[in-house]
Amino acid sequence: MGDQPYHKIIAWQAADDFAVSVYKVTVDFPAEEKFGLTSQIRRAATSVALNIVEGQARATRPDYLRFLTMSRGSIAECAYLLELSGKLGYLNNEKCRILEAKRKRAAFFLERIIESLK
Repeated sequence: MGDQPYHKIIAWQAADDFAVSVYKVTVDFPAEEKFGLTSQIRRAATSVALNIVEGQARATRPDYLRFLTMSRGSIAECAYLLELSGKLGYLNNEKCRILEAKRKRAAFFLERIIESLK
């Protein structure tokens, strides 16, 4: 697939990196979590990047901001899901630290793009 307009958005790049990392790490979650925590954290992580993509494709700034705000909610949801995964022993401290750093990076760039559009 060729370059898409959203590929140039740093917030999307960071969100995409976070989502890919979440998918890779959650492969090791227990099988009984396939339709529970594994599914939830994957959906929340991909929602961050997906909302950036959909918002960018909208015709108006207010629409874009609305989708970026939804993305902000998803990245916040991921913070708790990572915390819970660690508490349940599904993620060791190192994996939690790496994922949280990627989540924070994505959240940082997301906030910058939201501020720039206001």
